[in-house]
Amino acid sequence: RKEIKIRPGYKPPEDVEVYKNRTAEAWKTRGAGNVPGAAGLNNDRVDGDSKTSNKNAKRREARKKAKGEDDGKKTNGTEVKSNGSGKIQSLSGALSKENWRAQAEAEEVDPEAEKEKQARNLKKKLRQARELREKREHGENLLPEQFEKVIKINELIRQLDSLGFDAEGEPKAKA
Repeated sequence: RKEIKIRPGYKPPEDVEVYKNRTAEAWKTRGAGNVPGAAGLNNDRVDGDSKTSNKNAKRREARKKAKGEDDGKKTNGTEVKSNGSGKIQSLSGALSKENWRAQAEAEEVDPEAEKEKQARNLKKKLRQARELREKREHGENLLPEQFEKVIKINELIRQLDSLGFDAEGEPKAKA
């Protein structure tokens, strides 16, 4: 019998992969709750991610301990343990998704740091307003919003003065 010659790279029809349209597949499985196009993604974590999450868990735990020592009280009775797989287990008094914002708002803020933050913000606005004033003096046309910024220069200086900073945004020398 004569030998059958097969071209290199030839795949028989039964071995050829059938083209699958992702949109059509998503439409067929729309009740399954899958995200279109995400079917091939692997949800398993890589070892590097678990190392990072372990490290972050240790940092959070150290921060909570340091905060508890600073305040002189226990940190909500929360103990955080890491179980090797990168998942954090909270044993008691853990923050839920609903009240984490309330906890963040309840934290005390250093008034001196808050003043410096406001001063930086005002200093930035003042710098932008002065740049716009220079543009106007050189003959450029300004938008109404930009013109309003130029008008507010004196108000910004007054606010900086009330925070204890001079017109340049530098702390006033105490005499």
